[in-house]
Amino acid sequence: MYNEYDDLSFEEQLHLTESLIRQRHNQQMFLRRNAQLLQQELSFEAELLEDNPELAQTIHSLNMQEIQSNQRGVQNVLGSEESASKEQSVWSKFFPGLGG
Repeated sequence: MYNEYDDLSFEEQLHLTESLIRQRHNQQMFLRRNAQLLQQELSFEAELLEDNPELAQTIHSLNMQEIQSNQRGVQNVLGSEESASKEQSVWSKFFPGLGG
């Protein structure tokens, strides 16, 4: 059965294999570092929210309003054929430029 490596010499195949191993290793290290940074970010966020219950409650309220707004939007789309005006994101009301 023919594959793209059949025309390569043993040395070329070896070099290609080593290159792929290095590439996969670098990718794994990158993913591992990203996971560590995400875990660190989540820990900082948890600590911040633990130290600031008012902030935690405000974020929770904003998230609930966002969920309700999205549910109303879905109901408008599913419930009528006429196009409903797109509701502005709750977050964008408090943080202009954050998103739609």
